[in-house]
Amino acid sequence: MSVILRLLLTAFAVFILAYFLPGVTLSGDVYVNAIIVALVLAILNILVKPILVILTLPITIVTFGLFLLVINALIILLVDKLIDGFEVSSLWTAILFSILLSVLQSIMYSLLNEDKKPL
Repeated sequence: MSVILRLLLTAFAVFILAYFLPGVTLSGDVYVNAIIVALVLAILNILVKPILVILTLPITIVTFGLFLLVINALIILLVDKLIDGFEVSSLWTAILFSILLSVLQSIMYSLLNEDKKPL
């Protein structure tokens, strides 16, 4: 159940960012497209991102991990190409989108886990 809730929270974050961030648009049925974007983003983060991280490890080390922002943006641009109702205008917009999405997810997940206190 936690996976479905996290997926819905990510879809909500995608919807909010597409509404407020210029250069990111959801078209068509925006709620369904936001859920599809969250699902495809999760699948790509599981399957493609580890491969990209391993292949770009030397440049990631040289840039002290900042190249991971570019990898996240490339994943966002790949989602843009795979889904018709989701568009990102540029690489810089994708980088900003990925940073803001991570921040929003962290906030929402921390609010979700606030009820769970250790004994």
